[in-house]
Amino acid sequence: MRDFMTNRLPPLNPLRAFEAAARHASVSAAARELRVTHGAVSHQIRALEESLDIVLFERGGRRLKLTAAGALLLPAVTQAFSGIAAATAQMRRPATTGNLTITCVPALLSFWIVPRLASFTEQYPDVTLNLAASNDPAQLHSQDVDVCILYGDGNWPDAWTRLWSNLQLFPVASPTLLNSRPLRSMRDLEDHVLLHGDRDGREWNTWLAAAEGADFPRRRQHFMGDARFSTEAALHGQGVALGDTITAAKLIAEGELLVPFDLGVPANDAFYVACRHEMRSAPIVRVFIDWLFASLEADRLPEPTSLARTVLRGRQAK
Repeated sequence: MRDFMTNRLPPLNPLRAFEAAARHASVSAAARELRVTHGAVSHQIRALEESLDIVLFERGGRRLKLTAAGALLLPAVTQAFSGIAAATAQMRRPATTGNLTITCVPALLSFWIVPRLASFTEQYPDVTLNLAASNDPAQLHSQDVDVCILYGDGNWPDAWTRLWSNLQLFPVASPTLLNSRPLRSMRDLEDHVLLHGDRDGREWNTWLAAAEGADFPRRRQHFMGDARFSTEAALHGQGVALGDTITAAKLIAEGELLVPFDLGVPANDAFYVACRHEMRSAPIVRVFIDWLFASLEADRLPEPTSLARTVLRGRQAK
């Protein structure tokens, strides 16, 4: 069947010359569009007529005029070229059209992704994002989820995984809270509520151990289960939370949160981008991941400045 159709179809270049000349009613205009000579277009049209054994144009006038056979052929050729152009455009632009479902660590989604969505939308206006706050690695195996941004150790079998960013952790509090109850030393922490962004207190334990405060008495503390909630509680003056170099950076830069101590410790885990292996090659997934990494690189802020650079520096150097 393929050989039959191939033998019956005229060559492509003569068809292009015919379509352009018929549309412009001019060989010269067709030559300019196709960026060839007047003679080349005329030669291609004659070659097409010879291959079909049919006259397609009436000769003699100043403008080309289609014969009845030419008028019959033109719509089919025009439609075929339009179809080829549409298919080519679709192949070249699959990355910029469609729906993309993303789950993301709640704190990162609220404090980092959402404020930067305008940048992605401007670059890819035809991509519809479905965003969900979640740090559940089980979503990696859901057919309803395309990309997961997770906080963890990166050890998720049967998934493509790439480290997005490591983190430093440090205490943060609102200016209102620190004005009423200053944090000048580790001992002052006893008068504050510790806000945990995890369920087991592991991250505060890590920071306190580095600050030689492992035996620090914790009279009041709340476990939020997620850094978004502990950060929001800190913003409202409810206590002292652990901020990080990604999700708290803009809040610190704008003065909504302050850093009372000059000690940051590496977080126990890190942010990763992950997806099913078969999704990694999808163009729409590639453009989002590329945007995510490019935005991180372009948006790096200076290290947070603490209010008490001398409080813990000596201990850190021991």
